[in-house]
Amino acid sequence: MIKYIKEPRKISVEEELELSNYVSGIIQKVRKEGDAALIYYAEKFDKFVPKSFLVSREELAESEKKLPEDVKEELDFAMEKVGEFAEEQKKCLQDLNIELYPGMKIGHRFIPVESCGCYVPAGRYPCLTSAVMSVMPAKVAGVKRIVACAPPGKDGTISLGIQYTLYKMGVDEVYCVGGAQAIAAMAYGTETISPVDLIVGPGNKYVREAKRQVYGVCGIDFLAGPSEVQVIADETGSPDIIAADLLAQLEHDVNARASLVTTSENLGLKVMDEIEEQLKELKTEKVARESWEKNGEVVACSTLEECAEYANQYAPEHLEVHTSNPEALLPILKNYGSLFLGELTAEVYADKISGSNHILPTMRSARFTGGLWVGMFLKTLTHQMVTNMETSLMLAKYAETQATYEGMDAHRNAAAIRLKKYKKE
Repeated sequence: MIKYIKEPRKISVEEELELSNYVSGIIQKVRKEGDAALIYYAEKFDKFVPKSFLVSREELAESEKKLPEDVKEELDFAMEKVGEFAEEQKKCLQDLNIELYPGMKIGHRFIPVESCGCYVPAGRYPCLTSAVMSVMPAKVAGVKRIVACAPPGKDGTISLGIQYTLYKMGVDEVYCVGGAQAIAAMAYGTETISPVDLIVGPGNKYVREAKRQVYGVCGIDFLAGPSEVQVIADETGSPDIIAADLLAQLEHDVNARASLVTTSENLGLKVMDEIEEQLKELKTEKVARESWEKNGEVVACSTLEECAEYANQYAPEHLEVHTSNPEALLPILKNYGSLFLGELTAEVYADKISGSNHILPTMRSARFTGGLWVGMFLKTLTHQMVTNMETSLMLAKYAETQATYEGMDAHRNAAAIRLKKYKKE
């Protein structure tokens, strides 16, 4: 049995259509007007137009002098660990070349895309490691051209921490432009920004919708953003810890989502009380409170198995398990961006530095894709070679029979011409 203790507001079809039309207008303006559209939107949204959207290598280098040493140390650690994890993941991907049956060699190769665009969100709060999460796997994959777009802060420049990571990772093309217009620029190109083959990275609802609309013109990783978290808990869960973890995601954006699914209605009520208490102490209370009131959810279920089934349907970006035996649920949890087992395993660790990628699918996309990883930048290209005439004749006969039945006469002819030629030989 499922009981809603707190139910979130549902997004209407009209709201979805309004968002789609609004973002479509931005994309079409960038397609038609190029840099002029970027200037227009910089004035409209950022209240600032840089002398050049391209941030020079020299400008990026200044961040190394200005950033506090302890912040640089943390960012260096993050770059190292995210890179190491990507290297280990890449080792799992092996080229293949086998003889599938006598006379037929077949296989695949992993080839990196030529270029990618990494969107680095930096709206209310610049997430300093967001660039690391998209750029490092691309570099490990072997992508030749890596472009980064990030919006300016209140001072009209990209956050120093983001500049520092982009500088240290050797990204040559860094543009101070954000929002749906940045996605459009990377997809279609402008006078300043050449188009890319693949766009990755999280963002707000406008960025997410822009990625959805440009898919096909270029590739995208998946639909990522706004942020969301779900916690599965039994009666052993700690209300203060659970509340803190829910609020950590809610402060991202007023459209962020947080969900608690528990076998203990009493725990659910305690968490709600704790959220109210913790909100009063947060500097980001305004945003976190609005997202909690609109998109917060507390659900009571009869069993942990029922909780897991609810989570599989929800398919959250981040899924935490706060139970007496968190690993017991691992075999039946199937749809999530990234999983955090036990109270000791805070989701915020992965958000910042632990090594796994924090660019993850949202809005139920976890039903069909995982998070960003080195393999996202690699194409799996197949090849084959017939090595003797007998095998070619066998395949030609099968192909001729099928094409004849289908009525595809040119296909039939391509097989039949070989049958005629090779039988003579």
